[in-house]
Amino acid sequence: MNVTRRSWLLPAPTVFVLAWGGNHFTPLLHLYESLGGYAPWQANLLLGMYVFGLIPGLLVAAAFSDQHGRKTAAWIGLAAAALASILLAAGFGSLALLCAGRVFAGLGVGVAMSVGSSWIKELSASAPSPMAGARRSSMTLTLGFGLGAGVTGVLAQYGPIPERLPYIVHLALCVVAAIALATAPESLAVADRARGPWWKDLRVPAAGHRTFLRVVLPAAPWVFAAAGVAYAIMPSVVEHRLGEHATLYATALTVITLGVGAVFQTVVPWINRVTRGRALVVGLSGMTLGMVLAAVSAEIGDPALAFFVAAVLGASYGVCIVSGLVIAQSLATPSDLAGITGVYYSLTYVGFLLPTLVAALLPVLSYLASLIIIAGICGVCLALVAANLRSR
Repeated sequence: MNVTRRSWLLPAPTVFVLAWGGNHFTPLLHLYESLGGYAPWQANLLLGMYVFGLIPGLLVAAAFSDQHGRKTAAWIGLAAAALASILLAAGFGSLALLCAGRVFAGLGVGVAMSVGSSWIKELSASAPSPMAGARRSSMTLTLGFGLGAGVTGVLAQYGPIPERLPYIVHLALCVVAAIALATAPESLAVADRARGPWWKDLRVPAAGHRTFLRVVLPAAPWVFAAAGVAYAIMPSVVEHRLGEHATLYATALTVITLGVGAVFQTVVPWINRVTRGRALVVGLSGMTLGMVLAAVSAEIGDPALAFFVAAVLGASYGVCIVSGLVIAQSLATPSDLAGITGVYYSLTYVGFLLPTLVAALLPVLSYLASLIIIAGICGVCLALVAANLRSR
């Protein structure tokens, strides 16, 4: 195993491309409704559908990689992402094909978030900061999520065959990532790998730790709940004022959310120093404020205010995703690292189903009512996390 200080850059393109493939669907929601004739609940179902591939991908890929190494699992994830884009490009008129494509895209993201994050952390062992691995992996994921959505939105707004071109571009990127992946060093030594059948490694002891249950668990779902509210619900709230620019606006909102999130991920170590390890409380405080502002935006319907809401939620997302991951990974042993990373990200992605739930409840609850309830629940979780960190 020939590992250098820059070795983490070799698996990073694969993690980036897998994240790209998971999120570049987001700006296309309006396209599927307007050109494809899909109902809003169907479009939001497609948005959340990849969670059903992502959560098994997170947990199974983590256990598999603990047995067989990070590189083998990464190849499987890259193949799943490429297959996802093929299905999505071919399935514009078929809800079943689109659902299947989104599930495979979720599988790829699951590999990126559990195996890829663990791999980058292990290859960053010689970095000066102990938080470097978590920060590098979360930054790579966020850049993939953000740039994927940004490029796709521009292609859909101005390019030819908008229902297919974004997926063709992603397939080309998969080829580029494969070239770098072929030269990446394996990070998990044979001596550190779990023994016995890989499915027995699905059990993750660190997930039962008191700190994980009382601090990480209440905070994790809000990571992608914030992102989902910012770039799935906010465009719908102001859609009546956007006209033909709805796709471009949704793209900009996604890029704002994830771009601000990427910036704030870099300041988590500073926040932890200043607050004595309470960056997660800071992130959840911003998230509660963001949900309150989202409810105000739903009442006013102002696109400019929705942009500000996306920035607040994006900053909170960035702080929470890194600070939660750092706490979760600090509880793990080397053979347990991918497993706890997979469990953590599985919990974060539960929140991504929130826009689908809100859309399904529209006949009963307005966006305003739903967001007021969501803000209240977020505030309760903030109080729990703050109290448990204080007593830790």
